[in-house]
Amino acid sequence: MNSLPKWYPQHPPIYDIHKTYLENAEYGPFFNGEMPKRIWPPKEQWIDFLGHRVASRIGVPAGPLLTSQWIDLAGRLGFDIPVYKTIRSAEHPSHPLPNMVFVNTHGMIQNEKHPKNALLVRDPSPHLEELAVTNSFGMPSKSPLFLHEDIPRANACLQEGQVLVVSIVGSVRSDCTFIEDFVKVALLAKEAGAKIIEANFSCPNVGKSEGCLYMSPITVEEMGKAIARAIAPIPLIIKVGVFSSEQHMKDVFTAAAKAGIRAISGINTVSMAVVNTQGAPALGENRPTSGICGGPIREVALNFMKSAAKINRSAKLDLTLIGVGGITLPEHFDAFFEAGADIAMSATGMMWDPYLAARYHQSKFKENL
Repeated sequence: MNSLPKWYPQHPPIYDIHKTYLENAEYGPFFNGEMPKRIWPPKEQWIDFLGHRVASRIGVPAGPLLTSQWIDLAGRLGFDIPVYKTIRSAEHPSHPLPNMVFVNTHGMIQNEKHPKNALLVRDPSPHLEELAVTNSFGMPSKSPLFLHEDIPRANACLQEGQVLVVSIVGSVRSDCTFIEDFVKVALLAKEAGAKIIEANFSCPNVGKSEGCLYMSPITVEEMGKAIARAIAPIPLIIKVGVFSSEQHMKDVFTAAAKAGIRAISGINTVSMAVVNTQGAPALGENRPTSGICGGPIREVALNFMKSAAKINRSAKLDLTLIGVGGITLPEHFDAFFEAGADIAMSATGMMWDPYLAARYHQSKFKENL
């Protein structure tokens, strides 16, 4: 079997970090490599993911896949559960450039302790498993009109054995409550043809009203129940971040299951202060902190998943667990499965090595020879 070509660091990422979000949405993804031949397992080996049969347990989380063109590429590259970039009930702009820059996190970030600041750097590590970037976009969104046309296109791009998830988030508006807006965007996604919906209850780059929802069991149950009822029978996932303790995680997971939420995805990026060599905020005074993505957050994400799996099993919550964070090599997917994840997804790894899923599928094929 032919080996797949090495991509990083010889090639730039398929998301051009020097271009604006709109430029990437309009002209991307920037991939000019040869399309890998897909290795499909026998259908009897496909698995159930929230009522849909999928060929593998790997995907791309909310973030890199901006439009149907991006979903199309992800599917052809072998990511069977792609998540459509988080949408809102109305068009919303992105933060200005820079949105993504390379950082030095001073090694692997740990749950218990990590450096106060991440340092802005010009050149990333030559080793993909050590690559770290900030992610600060502010969850921009296209208009409802565009989404009603593009989400069906995204669904149509995928093959049998693949399924699209649409990520949503509520917005603070003057004409309705926050929870009403969350339901509104959930219904927008449903009407546009979403087969599975993920509500982003955790984003460290926005205001507290949007960014800390997952921290409150009461809020998770109230909002989760309202959204789940509105989109029924479509399954609901919620995206969460790191918890302060296992008890905190258990309280939130129990509330989620009670609300009718079917799956939990974690973690989001790890929020840190990012500074330049002078010690000033690297992204400007208005953005003193931003989300860290890439290999250095993997240990935090794996620890999260181990605790999540233990709670899910012991409390008999029957939640589907989706592991995200720091997956940059094929073997990292298996590390998440061993930690208890039902599904594992890669964002930074996929952007900097679009052959990541194909490498994973090839390794599984070789094991079965």
